[in-house]
Amino acid sequence: MDKQTVINLDQENYLPVFARYSIVLTHGEGPYIYDNEGKKYIDFLAGIAVNVLGHAHPKLVKAVSEQAGKIIHCSNLYYTEEQATLAKTLAGLSGLNRVFIANSGAEANEGAIKLARKYGKTIAADKVEIITALDSFHGRTLATLTATAQPKYQKGYEPLPGGFSYIPFNDIAALENAISDKTCAVMLETIQGEGGVNVPDQDYLAKVKALCEKHGALVILDEIQSGIGRTGKMFAYEHFGVNPDIVTLAKGLAGGVPIGAFITSEKIAAAFHAGDHGSTFGGNPLACAAANAVLKAMEDEKLLENAQVVGEYLIAKLGELKNKYPSLISNVRGKGLMVGAKLTQPGRDIVNECMNQGAIINCTAGDVLRFVPPLIVTKENVDEMIAILDKTLAAVPCD
Repeated sequence: MDKQTVINLDQENYLPVFARYSIVLTHGEGPYIYDNEGKKYIDFLAGIAVNVLGHAHPKLVKAVSEQAGKIIHCSNLYYTEEQATLAKTLAGLSGLNRVFIANSGAEANEGAIKLARKYGKTIAADKVEIITALDSFHGRTLATLTATAQPKYQKGYEPLPGGFSYIPFNDIAALENAISDKTCAVMLETIQGEGGVNVPDQDYLAKVKALCEKHGALVILDEIQSGIGRTGKMFAYEHFGVNPDIVTLAKGLAGGVPIGAFITSEKIAAAFHAGDHGSTFGGNPLACAAANAVLKAMEDEKLLENAQVVGEYLIAKLGELKNKYPSLISNVRGKGLMVGAKLTQPGRDIVNECMNQGAIINCTAGDVLRFVPPLIVTKENVDEMIAILDKTLAAVPCD
């Protein structure tokens, strides 16, 4: 089909919930993706931090193809080698030891919320309150959009589930005032993604952990976007010297195959019993085989180290653009290959023009350009994207 036919079909039949860009993507290779008119783009969005191995990585393609030829799905009433292997790997990487595999980040966060509540009630019947941060994003189910402390996502879905309260991110005094013995958990993104790539102070999460321990509350770290090597470490919390009680994962875990997971300790996991949680598709052999292949490729190809080195280079090159265009870029921040450049104006037009020039980037929080490329990107790929962004910024009228 030609581009307009595809767009018309979508607009006539799909729910109008996405503000899509007017291109039809068909295939990719490495850090590049192509539309159905043959145009090539350097991809610095990676499906919003999902395609950690880039596009059509041979190891991932092989794993999915081979698994599809064996068994794609079976009920969780039975064991599979793929699921057991993934659970063991995630437990080992995280330092925690009980894993549940779901289908998405929202499902992972739902499971974490349920577990925290169930565990809290083993301590006291009213220990059910969950504190989250303003500008967070935890998902779009009713519970997770309630945890998402952004009214724009919640409007129209009232009444929302109770038991949630909000504090400013990176403000330990606000948490001290909000937390109580009724708090069962504090749920935070280690680095806020949708909120604008907001990185906490180095000691913030350790202080959060100490407060939670004082009040018998759990620390849930949402690493849906920041986990699986995105920041140059397998989990972003490793940068801050803390260990969560529950960590949630999704996005990059299976390189584009839908998956989610939450991981916790033996003690907390004991609050769940058979029948307390479950999923028809969660932990299916196909998704688990994909995740196993991704984690193996990340180790074999040293992608954590690559994310550190190329991430530092990306931040430095964006810093040069900040110096060149101080009236347009006010701040550059991030870790590894999770980077934001805060603008002095809305960013959608800049994203559009970069796309026209052959670079796919993203704007979040209205005025933060977000760069979350595949973890396989090189410095040469960064230079290619920066050249397009430079040309785009040069043409932006300034007051």
